[in-house]
Amino acid sequence: MTLSQLRAFALVAKLGSLRAAAAELGISEPAVSSALAALRLDLDDALFVRSGGGIALTPGGRALADHAQEIVTLADRARWDVAHASAATPELRVLATAAFAEHAAGRLLDIFTRWVPASSVDVVVERASDVAALLRDRAYDIALGARPPAGDDGTMEVIPFLRYQRILVASPSLPLGALNGPIPLTELLAYQWFAGPAGIEEGTEEGRWLSHLAGIPHIVELTSETDALAAVRAGEGIMLALGRAVSRDVQDGALVHLPVAGTPVGGLWWATTLDRGRASMTARILQRFVTTAEATAAMVAPGGSRGLSVRGTKVHVALWA
Repeated sequence: MTLSQLRAFALVAKLGSLRAAAAELGISEPAVSSALAALRLDLDDALFVRSGGGIALTPGGRALADHAQEIVTLADRARWDVAHASAATPELRVLATAAFAEHAAGRLLDIFTRWVPASSVDVVVERASDVAALLRDRAYDIALGARPPAGDDGTMEVIPFLRYQRILVASPSLPLGALNGPIPLTELLAYQWFAGPAGIEEGTEEGRWLSHLAGIPHIVELTSETDALAAVRAGEGIMLALGRAVSRDVQDGALVHLPVAGTPVGGLWWATTLDRGRASMTARILQRFVTTAEATAAMVAPGGSRGLSVRGTKVHVALWA
């Protein structure tokens, strides 16, 4: 079994055609057939059968497809790392889920880049449901924020590093704001809910809490939780907000903490990398760093630089010294 054979098979499995794989590789179709024949002989499995105008993978072929793509991706990454090993500044590609990016990523990574000054950090916001796939594809080195969905972290090293609480808040001008006793969950459904760009994600603790409501509220997703809170202050609806982010507003009377069963909703933010030594050294350093007292103090401190700017449908966190 060779890398060139696996590369050819990975492309055939992806494209569904020997001819398309040959064109992608820039070699002849007989050369692709020869590589696959050697692989089938080595593994004692047909791997695929011709079906209509393309191919259909056998069970063995489906099992090999994931491994082949992972090996090819790892080999390409290794080749790139060796070619760029002499570069002065290693790049750390960080995936952050939306709430963590807005509320803590800037402060955490500001201090991390001072702690590890040789690091160049690029952060992009993605949904929690995509974390595992993007790490496996090596699109990112580490993910910070929500945990990958259950069942996806068998190939991941997942470490909790910061607790948070979310509370339901509203403007004191709303009728809800005048209620002192427990508010029935059904009464909340009459109001518009606000959230950040990711909404209330299913894999989070707040997502699980929401799933137990006797109905689905109408959730308006805005470009940030800061914008969502502005709408709530203006009396347009309610929000399951990060406790630290609204503590001053609640103290000052600009917002009211609604007494609702099951709240505050407690959750954890996690640092996730590939396991089995496949994570980069800088990613492993950051994964350890986020659990330190210094990192925690930075993340829970008020203020601090964030540098959020929109990049397509994602958010880029630009860091500076």
